[in-house]
Amino acid sequence: MTVPRVVIFTRFPEPGRAKTRLIPALGPEGAAAMHRLLTERTLRAVRASGLPHQLRVTGAPIAAFAEWLGTVEVVDQGEGDLGERLARAGPPYPTLFIGADAPDLGPDLLIRAADALATHAAAIGPAEDGGYWLLGLARPIEAVFRSVAWGTDAVFDQTLARLAEAGARPMLLPRLADCDRPEDIARWPDLLP
Repeated sequence: MTVPRVVIFTRFPEPGRAKTRLIPALGPEGAAAMHRLLTERTLRAVRASGLPHQLRVTGAPIAAFAEWLGTVEVVDQGEGDLGERLARAGPPYPTLFIGADAPDLGPDLLIRAADALATHAAAIGPAEDGGYWLLGLARPIEAVFRSVAWGTDAVFDQTLARLAEAGARPMLLPRLADCDRPEDIARWPDLLP
């Protein structure tokens, strides 16, 4: 089997546009600084996994990401809702899709997800907020990207339903928390700017 590729979705840490739900607690600059730290932490975990990887980005020119994060393949996310952007980023498969907001993500979990795709059509890591922190696909399953209420607590359940409809039994990974809301900050004091 081909080694799965990790696709990290992130945005440029511009004050007022990054981690906006954290602005009430941290201010625009603090929220952007936390997003910067989360992205850097995620990229370190991915690099430590040894898996091939790519950044899918928004919010600044590609050169700004390369200057910030160093040598890494960077591709613009393009237009559309999250499902459309995920679908475009999928090929070639197998692919592991992640964001940059799960502070407890480590290389061991990425390797576990990659290994799962050798025996499962999909792997999914539920997030405490009802979404997922990782979606891995061994092959294209376009249905998982359509008719999903992105940004809601229904994303995980809807994705499981789409996988079941496609006859794809996923390996379930551990539940992790995202750092998205002011009440989440206390869990990771080391991320405070």
